[in-house]
Amino acid sequence: MSSLPDPSPPARSTYRHGDLRRALLDAGVELARAGGPEAVVLREATRRAGVVPNAAYRHFASRLALLQAVRAAALSAVARAMEEELAGAGAAGDPLARARASVRAVGTGYLRFAQAETGLFRTAFATPVDIDDAPGEVKGGASGLNPFELLGAALDRLVAAGGMAPERRPGAEFLAWSAVHGLALLIIDGPLRGLPASQAEVLGQRLLDMVEKGL
Repeated sequence: MSSLPDPSPPARSTYRHGDLRRALLDAGVELARAGGPEAVVLREATRRAGVVPNAAYRHFASRLALLQAVRAAALSAVARAMEEELAGAGAAGDPLARARASVRAVGTGYLRFAQAETGLFRTAFATPVDIDDAPGEVKGGASGLNPFELLGAALDRLVAAGGMAPERRPGAEFLAWSAVHGLALLIIDGPLRGLPASQAEVLGQRLLDMVEKGL
């Protein structure tokens, strides 16, 4: 005699009870990692989380809401990559040497993240959604600072150590960010894509030399 089918629904392995929002966000991050911001689709995130689309609306009312949260997560990932480079820069040398090393570290972390996590990088910086449009979302690393704030803090240390004149500090983060971000885009989306990683690394370090001297 054949057994009766089990009437209970299969157990979901994609999220814990009460943690659907995290499951949807994780799915959105993976979509962004693979395909950039355009790939972040609420219906696909719900499919990956193993629920019907209507179940997601209590947590994300629209695709835009999910994209905002994914973007915040991507910014946090960039910040953590920059912090890892800062930690590796060490504390050797005099204050000026350490300050210069910190400026280089934040730029290096930014460039390496762009190449290693291109989809998340595009999601963090290539969407029209304003960063502040996702209230309550964590956009920083372990320090609580987002990528732009980490750059600003490094430049403040450079001024304090005598490596940059105080009158040149206002707006310097925009100039440094523009240069490094521009190279990142040339490497991942522009005519420098396909450049061997070793060459891209050398080019990035030369750019950071130029940025530091220009400050």
